[in-house]
Amino acid sequence: MRAAAAVGVGAALLAAFAPSVPASRQAAVGAAPVTVLLVRHAEKAAQGGSDPALSEAGRARAAELARTCAAARPSTLFCSTFARTRQTLEPLAQASGLQPQARDPKQVDALAAELRALAPGSTAVVAGHSNTVPALAKALGAELHGLTNGMLAETDYDRLFVLSIDPAGTRATGCVELRYGAPSVAPPAAPGAAPAAK
Repeated sequence: MRAAAAVGVGAALLAAFAPSVPASRQAAVGAAPVTVLLVRHAEKAAQGGSDPALSEAGRARAAELARTCAAARPSTLFCSTFARTRQTLEPLAQASGLQPQARDPKQVDALAAELRALAPGSTAVVAGHSNTVPALAKALGAELHGLTNGMLAETDYDRLFVLSIDPAGTRATGCVELRYGAPSVAPPAAPGAAPAAK
């Protein structure tokens, strides 16, 4: 599946979504679905306060994300106002010539509306957080699985969600989960430590 993420996020994977929208509805709008590639930011550094940069492992994962998603030819990149999401998209931004657009992570519904309003056939890559990725998917009409209290686990960095948004109904009609980069490894939990949600 990891190999599929590296190769199939391009034309083969995206084309596979076309049948998920009924032919009659595609004919009605005469347009292809909007595709959203949704990821959590890559691994962050242990230092840096409330806005840490990516760690060395995170930078490596960001480079892998660029390699994985470049074939999808994204037309728009979205990050949050935190450095780790912007840095996760920087290699892809350099490869695609696009500038990541920062959005307030608390304004999930506004970002969902912006994604739904993209031109038919567009592909957007969104780097978010452990809490905003599931929330954004839900706002677009998709339910993610394998969550803890509605969020991605603190150690979930390798999950890539591909959503197809029906141009007629403006809701997700398909959601595929892939894995990319090095497998996420859970560190030993500190005694009594509360789970983070970043």
